[in-house]
Amino acid sequence: MEVGTIKMSSKGQLVIPKDIREDVDAGEGTLFAVVGSKDTIVLKKLLAPSKATLLKELETIAREGKKRLQAKGIQESDIPDIVHRFRKSKQR
Repeated sequence: MEVGTIKMSSKGQLVIPKDIREDVDAGEGTLFAVVGSKDTIVLKKLLAPSKATLLKELETIAREGKKRLQAKGIQESDIPDIVHRFRKSKQR
């Protein structure tokens, strides 16, 4: 574990030392969750899901949506008409 000292800029920005960034494999665009309490700030690197994980989750969502539509007696071919009627009702 690396330990370093940093100084906040006038804009509230901090630079994470290079050796710590390398240790946690954080590059430009890496997302962090920030938690603060009293005199402590904790950064937690957020890991983005893989493409395979995202696709699997989207497939699960699609299956659940199909089940809900079937339970209500709605077919996929009904969707354009439903959307059209909804949009039309919002314009009034």
